[in-house]
Amino acid sequence: MGRVNLYDKALIEDFSETDEGYLTVKAPITRPGVFPYLTKDGAVEMQAKLPEELFSDKTIKSANAKPVTDDHPHEAVTANNFTKYSKGMTHTDARVENNTLVVSFTVTDSATIGKIKAGKRELSIGFSADVKDEKGNYSGMNYDSVQRNMQVNHLAIVDKGRAGPEVAILNDSVDFVMDSKKNKQNGGNKMPQIIIDGSEFEVDTAVKSKFDALSAQADAAETKAKGLDALQGERDALKEKLDAKEAEITELKKNQVNEDEMDSRVQARIELVEKAKPILGDSFEFTGKSDRVVKEAAILETKKDFKADGKSDDYIDAFFDSMTELVADKGFTHGVNFSDAKDKEKAADEEINQKKQNRLNMNKKGEK
Repeated sequence: MGRVNLYDKALIEDFSETDEGYLTVKAPITRPGVFPYLTKDGAVEMQAKLPEELFSDKTIKSANAKPVTDDHPHEAVTANNFTKYSKGMTHTDARVENNTLVVSFTVTDSATIGKIKAGKRELSIGFSADVKDEKGNYSGMNYDSVQRNMQVNHLAIVDKGRAGPEVAILNDSVDFVMDSKKNKQNGGNKMPQIIIDGSEFEVDTAVKSKFDALSAQADAAETKAKGLDALQGERDALKEKLDAKEAEITELKKNQVNEDEMDSRVQARIELVEKAKPILGDSFEFTGKSDRVVKEAAILETKKDFKADGKSDDYIDAFFDSMTELVADKGFTHGVNFSDAKDKEKAADEEINQKKQNRLNMNKKGEK
């Protein structure tokens, strides 16, 4: 396949603020594994990031003294465009910890620091690699090709990366707790509600977020176990799992998660809906559907033969992220698959003309 530019994502484990207002961070930026990548022709390829490649001296050293950017630039960062893109720098302490590649870095740009404090906390490395067609199995996962000679170019702070929330900025400092009055949903003070055995309970927003997450996990597990229809599986799984979760929900009311985590979850859901809506259309009902169900529905709009059964959440997340990037490039809109602009315009014109003709026919029948 040759040498290509790729992106991975990760989560910031801890950070601190310096007297100058800079943020100093230590974070895992990538890990070994087998991950799905969407190729330019729309096919899915499982690529392996093997430990002997990822943890080679050359790859580890490539993470040292590299620019930190706000989102990924559309080109590699070099000395010629460094001042345009750089918002900070990685340090020179890249190393392997807990089977991950870890490096610390400092963010010096005030605007980027503000975005981090507001919840933009996932990381994504921009790197180049020689992708070789080599089939094999790593840690129980089959792969089609191997990424070799990986070289880190930059480290981007993004709203949502490929690796998931395990790779993001976390902190318990009160400086990072948003003003709750500014973050009320729907402009009011009424707490969100959950329904258990037909009874409604008002709970803290953090508890509601945890409840929804547990329900989504139960839905996915039950659907896989019984092979039921997706919607029916969600309802049945929710009912069967709720009783077991009542004690945990009660405990969560006493030990609420901090507002930063709540804001991150809400923001992540909003971003998911914004990405999926152009594909699924205005008629799609997002309410009550887990993130995974929404992503699977969007994937099926673009790849009708996609089979989600047996696929891990990591797989679905990676496929969805890659797909939405490709969809944006192709100009995809709901109801019209990967066709060119002329085909879209022709289909739209034909639909409008047909509706006009139907109205004329109805008027003629009325006149008779």
